[in-house]
Amino acid sequence: MRSLCAYSPNSSMLYEECSELPTMSAPLVQVTRGELVESLHRGHIAVVDCRGNVLWQAGDPMYVTYFRSSAKPFQVLPIIESGAVDRFGITERELAVMAASHHGEDCHVEAVMSILGKIGLDESCLKCGVHRPTNPTQAARLAREGIPVTPVFNNCSGKHAGMLAYATHKGYPIDNYVDKESLVQIDMWKAVAEICGLLPEKVVRGVDGCGVVVFGMPIANMAYAYARLACPDMLPERLREPARRVTSAMVEYPEMIGGTLDFGSNLMKNSKGAVFAKGGAEGLFCVGVPKRGIGIAVKIEDGGSRGLQTAVMETLRLLDVVPQETFAEPQTSIVAFVRNCREDVVGEISPCFELAEGNSRLSV
Repeated sequence: MRSLCAYSPNSSMLYEECSELPTMSAPLVQVTRGELVESLHRGHIAVVDCRGNVLWQAGDPMYVTYFRSSAKPFQVLPIIESGAVDRFGITERELAVMAASHHGEDCHVEAVMSILGKIGLDESCLKCGVHRPTNPTQAARLAREGIPVTPVFNNCSGKHAGMLAYATHKGYPIDNYVDKESLVQIDMWKAVAEICGLLPEKVVRGVDGCGVVVFGMPIANMAYAYARLACPDMLPERLREPARRVTSAMVEYPEMIGGTLDFGSNLMKNSKGAVFAKGGAEGLFCVGVPKRGIGIAVKIEDGGSRGLQTAVMETLRLLDVVPQETFAEPQTSIVAFVRNCREDVVGEISPCFELAEGNSRLSV
């Protein structure tokens, strides 16, 4: 496996020792206006199987970035494994919101509040911070009705409720559960590293938008984690049932993972459960394909979301892993139209890449 040298100008940290430069990103998505290509979104794609083989790629599959919210399904695994989910009677629908970046719709708020009630805590214990609901209709309703925006509307409140359930079950302190060196975050760090095929010390730790630890690693390891989740029988026995339960929750309740307008939620819904998927901030999106036993990670290098759906859906088309009718739905189409203020179509957002056959294997 080729090593990647991930250097930060503000740090002397090297992700791994290496002797060669990383591969450049590939143009993934073009934005046209009339006859000209006006903009390009570059990035990286890794398609990996559950044995760690890099099957297909674009750009650099060893590109190092943060897992962001695409890591959430794996942060749920230790919560299930610990027995907390069963002890507190957390439903499959509530389990889904623990893995969510939800849009603050009523169904999400109700599920998070239900989890908190079951563990004997309230909203004041959430340390995820506050932002307006991602769903614009919900945000407008709160403003119109004078309803205060509180932490439960934060898109990470389900994850935080899950961490509080875990801390309560384990007897850990709850007042510092977001801290990098708290028992909760150390357990999450180790759990994510394990499923990604890495030693914990090889995972770069930062701070996510909601205050908890976020994990930096090559996108190939992210894809590998999704492949392993898609092949639960190949996981250590203690993780097999937790893996089945979290993917089942995601597929059965896709609206709980994002919301009615969320690309990932609509992908799981429109593909009739052929895939499970979870997006993350800064242009990251990951997919697991159970019938093929593969995982996919797509990273838009500029961190923007404009070309992400196009890049992901074209990857799924090239791999032939979702029903053809999936692409006919506007929420999961490959090509999007550029419109002006008069709603005239003046251009397109379309893919401009091919997948190259991979020739490497992760050291897992």
